[in-house]
Amino acid sequence: MNSDQLDGISAIRTYVDRLVTGDGRCNGMKVLLLDGATTQILSCVSTQSEILSREVYLVSRLDDPRCNPNLKEHSNNNTNSINTENGGDSSNNNGGIHSLALQEEAHVGHMKAVVFLRPTDNNIGLLVRELSRPRFSEYHIYFSGILPPNLFQLLCENDPQDRVKQVQEFYADFLPINPDLVSLNCRNTLQMTSALYKRNILGLQSMLLANKRQPGTIRYQKSSRLAKQLAQDISANIKSDDIFHFRRGTGGGGGTNNNNNNNLLLLVVDRMDDPVTPLLSQWTYQAMVHELLGLNNNRVILRGVPNVSKDLEEVVLSSAPGHDAFFQSHRNSNFGELGEAIQKLLQDYQARSQQHQVSNLKSIEDMQSFMERYPELRSESHTVSKHVAIMGELARLVEVCSLMDVSAFEQDLACTDDQGGHLKELMSKLDSSSIKIPDKLRLGMLYALRYETAMQNAIPAVKEAMRRGGVPPNNIALIDAVLKYAGAKVRGPGLYGTNQSSLSKMTKSFMTSVQGVSNVYSQHSPLLMDTIESAVKGKLRGEDYPMVSKLGSGIGVDNLPLPQEILIFMVGGMTYEEATKVSEFNEANAGRVRVILGGSTVHNSTSFLEELKLI
Repeated sequence: MNSDQLDGISAIRTYVDRLVTGDGRCNGMKVLLLDGATTQILSCVSTQSEILSREVYLVSRLDDPRCNPNLKEHSNNNTNSINTENGGDSSNNNGGIHSLALQEEAHVGHMKAVVFLRPTDNNIGLLVRELSRPRFSEYHIYFSGILPPNLFQLLCENDPQDRVKQVQEFYADFLPINPDLVSLNCRNTLQMTSALYKRNILGLQSMLLANKRQPGTIRYQKSSRLAKQLAQDISANIKSDDIFHFRRGTGGGGGTNNNNNNNLLLLVVDRMDDPVTPLLSQWTYQAMVHELLGLNNNRVILRGVPNVSKDLEEVVLSSAPGHDAFFQSHRNSNFGELGEAIQKLLQDYQARSQQHQVSNLKSIEDMQSFMERYPELRSESHTVSKHVAIMGELARLVEVCSLMDVSAFEQDLACTDDQGGHLKELMSKLDSSSIKIPDKLRLGMLYALRYETAMQNAIPAVKEAMRRGGVPPNNIALIDAVLKYAGAKVRGPGLYGTNQSSLSKMTKSFMTSVQGVSNVYSQHSPLLMDTIESAVKGKLRGEDYPMVSKLGSGIGVDNLPLPQEILIFMVGGMTYEEATKVSEFNEANAGRVRVILGGSTVHNSTSFLEELKLI
């Protein structure tokens, strides 16, 4: 892999490698102090054992009273506000990073502390309190974004014992999920508050700085006021801060001509232009796990799943190198391919484990070999058991929820026009007891989005059929909510091919029919992919995606150089289906162009519907 390639995981791992040594100035055993957000960031790229093997004695939370004795008296008042500011998540989750009991800290006063926090008012307050009663001999402080001058001054004025040895900015203010997928893990961003908007601005800045890129061109989705504002504000920030001026669009990402000064395109889009993708069932491994089981901070909760052992109640699915080679190789495999791959994984493990059975240990050398390989075999056993357990539960849910039948109809609703036939099949499914209530809701919403503008769209009759089929009234109201948020009058063109030529439509229809039944569950291609294809060909329409110019916003996009790298930021959140398609695009276009997808969060249908309820 090109070391200068756009890669979210590599960018964060580089910071972590520097962090655990205090950037070369904090050698020997040390304590690592984090907040809720930075704990999640580190856990995406590093395991507990990796961190602790780097001369780190203790990893602890500065913002958690259970880990910080300086907060004991303020525990009930401060914890939730601190966590919400730090990561948009008020949970007190350790994110998988190791934390020892409080009494351990009585023995670490002679140690140095490496501190990694988001640059927020609350965190500076925590540091001021920490420095007033320091627990460690030195403090090496790193912030995950740009530290405002007033907060830096406050920190400088509140170090009475001169314990702070360095303060740096490491731009690791996002979750690197896949090499080409990064998220801010911010919920409730379909319509943002000012605080969430600020978090998105800072996160996007961090994505650029971590990858050492300044965009040559910034464009945005014209139909979205939020995308326009974000594009303009990030452009203004880049122009006003010298920290962005280390290079201008000169990454080594995809093309052969790395001297092209305008080869990085920053494209800001909005979830509202494609409300269909988050409503569809998924059939690739990573996307399917997120849709049916939930995949948050790379963690899957299997607690309560039939026949799952206690050590598999919470498991990790990480794309970071060295964590889970099977998942890294198969996260984009479809359900059928996945079943075959897991069967082979199990067979290979069984063959290797038989070679090391106790009955086969005939000599001292055999025993030594067994002991040397035992940790590896134990780790491999856990990996195999994990994937077998996940696959078993996915297969059970597919059968119990009749998902093959439901998904085939979803794909038809998303990809073809047949109002009469769709209405007839929809009414049948809404009346069926084998279709689950959440699936009835999604089918009703998909129908309403496609036929909203039809003269006789039958949406009132669909709502009534949903009511008879057991869908609660507050969920039926989500049909109106999704049309308000992303209906035909609000979103831009293109969702149902409205900006495609008749030749393009015929070609897509022909390819679908040729590919046949095996492709029935994956006919749909997210609108994002049409946008990417247009961008790399220089055909992204200025009327729909204007460019931010030096004088503000304009549509002067003619004669722009073709981008060799594209950073897409999706306001309101993306999906794993879009991430899978981007990954496949990058693989097919390696050496020519590279895309990295970022956004507010990663949605499944449940999270998307929950946020629609707030509109």
